[in-house]
Amino acid sequence: MTLLRLGTRGSPLALTQADMTRAALCQAHGWTPDAIEIVVIKTTGDKVQDRALAEIGGKALWTKELDRALLSGEIDCAVHSMKDVETIRPGEIAIAGMLPRADVRDRLIGADSIEALKPGAVIGTSSPRRSAQLRALRPDLAITLLRGNVDTRLARVAEGAIDATLLAAAGLDRLGRGAVGAAIAVETMLPAPSQGAVGIECRAEDARVRPLIAAIADAPTVACVSAERALLAALNADCHSPMAALAVPEGDTLRLRAALYAADGSDSVIGEAHGIPGDFSWTAALAADLLARAPSAVRALFG
Repeated sequence: MTLLRLGTRGSPLALTQADMTRAALCQAHGWTPDAIEIVVIKTTGDKVQDRALAEIGGKALWTKELDRALLSGEIDCAVHSMKDVETIRPGEIAIAGMLPRADVRDRLIGADSIEALKPGAVIGTSSPRRSAQLRALRPDLAITLLRGNVDTRLARVAEGAIDATLLAAAGLDRLGRGAVGAAIAVETMLPAPSQGAVGIECRAEDARVRPLIAAIADAPTVACVSAERALLAALNADCHSPMAALAVPEGDTLRLRAALYAADGSDSVIGEAHGIPGDFSWTAALAADLLARAPSAVRALFG
């Protein structure tokens, strides 16, 4: 008997994350796997692969079809990579829980380190953050658009179409590719907000489903990712805004580090703040401080 219909994108990584969510729900509630039906929803982001997301609608390209299926009752909940979820969500939809966060780092595919890349190396990425960070570290690098799933991106490096690319360590690990690439320390490249986190959304007023998802919510992950998303909101950042942020627990508080970049990596501003989980006045204060100190080329992309 199906007790829950779980919506997901159809990429190998998305399906893996849906399976992780199903396993967590089954363990929490004593269900067998057949109690949860995984429903694959094709998204615009999956269909359009030749342009940057920022040019064709931003993060909504990953979520709008799942939102529609959720609000129409076709599915009961939806699994997302949290870094793909827009900062401002419809009021009818709630982020009901998040799985424990995985490795937040990026991995470099094609060289042992950023320093080891040959002069003028061609790096494939569609991320404004990664592009700006790479250019800040190595202005000689050539950046070219690269989208697609993990296998597609790995294949482009293997066939020599590009010299290197960057992928999230969490995604590689979840796909059993933990040995692929060289991990880059967060001190060198701060990750994207919410990187490594998987979230589950449901209808906000669904009194049956919301507690079921809440039972598998990892509190430290929810606290850290919520702080990072609150910073995004305070900065009015979007897909065009090259920024990085990472919150980590420190005792009863969180430490949030953030960096904003000019598109070409030539300018940046870095800051950090400490605060209490759930009270995001301090993330707003951090956003205001970053914008106040940001060079004009950076500030123009935020606020």
